[in-house]
Amino acid sequence: MTHASYERRPAGELEAAVMAALRDAGAPLTPGRVRSELGFGLARTTVATTLARLHEKGVVSRERQGRGYAYLPVQDAPGLTARRMHTELDRNTDRETVLARFVAQLTPGDEQLLRRLLDCDKR
Repeated sequence: MTHASYERRPAGELEAAVMAALRDAGAPLTPGRVRSELGFGLARTTVATTLARLHEKGVVSRERQGRGYAYLPVQDAPGLTARRMHTELDRNTDRETVLARFVAQLTPGDEQLLRRLLDCDKR
């Protein structure tokens, strides 16, 4: 019998929840404090491991607080999304095809926005 709180979450869901808690706090948080901010039954060690992995990825920074660490996001939400997009792009050797397919799937409004941003970058 599987209890709902013990079911595995989709990949990245816990990291996203932890990042949201850190962003919402606006100040460094310890793993215990992140755990309480999340509001669902996780072990403190699970949260600490997630934070350590986020630190290894360069997504959060940490500062010594007592015997442990307090964590804070390195970038805001749009910056993290851009970083993920770069990571995905870097995983594929055929950048041209990846970018072409990405642009082909843009809405007309997003395509215009991207063109405007690229035009501003040329100035």
